[in-house]
Amino acid sequence: MPRSRQPNASPSAVPAIRTAYQQHGVRSFYQQFGDIYRNPHEPTIRAVLGLAVAHWSPDCGRVLDLACGSGEVTLALQELGVQAIDGVDPYTYKAYAARTGRRAEAYTFEQIAAGALASRRYSTIVCSFALHLLDISRLPALACQLSLIGDSLLILTPHKRPQLKPEWGWSCAGELVAERVRARYYLPSNERSEVSASADLD
Repeated sequence: MPRSRQPNASPSAVPAIRTAYQQHGVRSFYQQFGDIYRNPHEPTIRAVLGLAVAHWSPDCGRVLDLACGSGEVTLALQELGVQAIDGVDPYTYKAYAARTGRRAEAYTFEQIAAGALASRRYSTIVCSFALHLLDISRLPALACQLSLIGDSLLILTPHKRPQLKPEWGWSCAGELVAERVRARYYLPSNERSEVSASADLD
């Protein structure tokens, strides 16, 4: 997908996220600024991810950092000792590589929903600050495909959405809230009873 950029752009050139979404639209924003993108909520993301890992102790033997941005989740997981991490993001893979030294694959949500990662298996999938932007009509197919390749799913979101349904392959095993960011931990629908319920860490 073609993307236009300013050749000497820096992270400071990225407009405020909410304003940019309104001005450009979500997809167009990431097409234009993906190479220099930085999530302004990175300190909160790192803090909430650390709380989630400590609270639920997900298996991090092999992690998919879905919609990996510029590496916020990957860098935080590395600090926790996790090394087997695959990053995926169709717009920010250059920013991810620049910060983490790792290559990110450029699959879209639509491609993943269609089975682009079907041959893989992950112990945990982490998706931070991304699924709430996906049109609700596209969410069931993506969630179902993720349930076929992942043993657990951790979603970090600044909103109440998304909320996955058991018929999409996932049941919510718990939620915690810190600094106005929600972490939801999902297991395959038939494993709902194996993890304790929610916590509020505000």
